[in-house]
Amino acid sequence: MAPLLLAGCGLQPMYAGGGNGAVARGLSDVAISPIEGQSGWLMRNALADRLGAGASNPGTRYRLDIRLDDKVEGLGQLANDAITRERRTLRARYQLVDLKSDEVLLDATAGSDAGFDVVNSEYAVIAAEQTALENLTQEVADQIVTRVSVRLRQIK
Repeated sequence: MAPLLLAGCGLQPMYAGGGNGAVARGLSDVAISPIEGQSGWLMRNALADRLGAGASNPGTRYRLDIRLDDKVEGLGQLANDAITRERRTLRARYQLVDLKSDEVLLDATAGSDAGFDVVNSEYAVIAAEQTALENLTQEVADQIVTRVSVRLRQIK
């Protein structure tokens, strides 16, 4: 009964047809431009994992251009000016470009943030910052791929 109700309201699965569906084929046809820095390297790898073969294939139809803004800021502060809590924020401004027409098909932003405690161990703080960056990269990559998928589905 549920499939009939969903069909009646116009909802359709995003990835209908599995790996041979229009969205999956479109995602595999997206190349990722180089992204600067460690956060860029992590983001490019996360996107390549999600997009598949097209991420490194030079003969693709679309290009994904991304600029990242990665910052860490102190939040909690003790009387002696020691910071007790930090927040890492990762924001991505991205554009999906059709290489045939050089038209920008999607211009959007994605982002997320994570907080962590600052402790007496410098190693622990560095590890927390790195883990936060890795997790944020995965979250932002998911957001980007979802928006790109929706846009490619509208085009097909």
